[in-house]
Amino acid sequence: MDCFYCSSAPLITGIPASLLYNQRRRSGSCTSRGLCSKTKIVDDTFYLLETQPTRLVYLSSFQEMIKKTSMYSHPLIHHLMDPEAHKEIRENYDDKQVVTEIMARCFAPTLLTTNSWEGFHFVGHEIRITEAMDCYGAVVWPSALVLCYFLETNAKQYNMIDKNVIEIGAGTGLVSIVASLLGARVTATDLPELLGNLQYNISRNTKMKSKHLPQVKELSWGVALDKNFPRSSNNFDYILAADVVYAHPFLEELLVTFDHLCKETTIIIWVMKFRLEKENKFVDRFKELFDLEEISSFPSLDIKLYKAMKKNRRSA
Repeated sequence: MDCFYCSSAPLITGIPASLLYNQRRRSGSCTSRGLCSKTKIVDDTFYLLETQPTRLVYLSSFQEMIKKTSMYSHPLIHHLMDPEAHKEIRENYDDKQVVTEIMARCFAPTLLTTNSWEGFHFVGHEIRITEAMDCYGAVVWPSALVLCYFLETNAKQYNMIDKNVIEIGAGTGLVSIVASLLGARVTATDLPELLGNLQYNISRNTKMKSKHLPQVKELSWGVALDKNFPRSSNNFDYILAADVVYAHPFLEELLVTFDHLCKETTIIIWVMKFRLEKENKFVDRFKELFDLEEISSFPSLDIKLYKAMKKNRRSA
């Protein structure tokens, strides 16, 4: 049985399936609600899963036909016929596809043991992370998964091999582990109370697997930066940060830390989940010191991925 959605033109995605069905049934173009592997209906909305460019020539005439039909004059129909609305639908669909792929990298152990852990698949390795549920900084948040996925899928453009990389707010260490498995010389940093768990995760997942053994160091934002990270020895190619901006009183110290660790050639790759107005204000302050470029956006997660460099790099 042929699929009535894709067996006859015109075709357009993102409109109510019942509308298409009733229109084609009345015209005699279909007698069933058969579907094929190319089509999908979600919440009574039709989507074509395989693009068929040859059918796009029918789009304009089909739009006009719908608009001229009084029984389909509802404002929603005109909105769905708008090319901008189609662009938004496609972007949302792409976002959900990528987010689904990112989240699929996480898995739970098949057997429960006395030492609980959560598993991830990146860079061809199974990574086991131990979390501490009593501390925000020792939990794997979605922003870390987004950053790991970005580093892995953009390894040619952002080559980590033999690069000096520092992660601030490393937490469980997942991002540092992925950067290390990609060949970077990694320094993972966080508050003193998190270093034990951080070191444990990094050691168990990089030993005998990474080209360079990662280092774990204490870094309290804005505190003793000249002593612990003197500018003369700072030579970081990349600064990685995932979800370091939240409802805490140390945003100004975080900005100072970014500035201190950066040289003119240092690239910041920073992923942030937007939750509160403070985050928007921090972005505005950040732009005063850095050229900020949005690389990717994940609306379904309220997450954005940025690339940044110091503003004065050109004059230097």
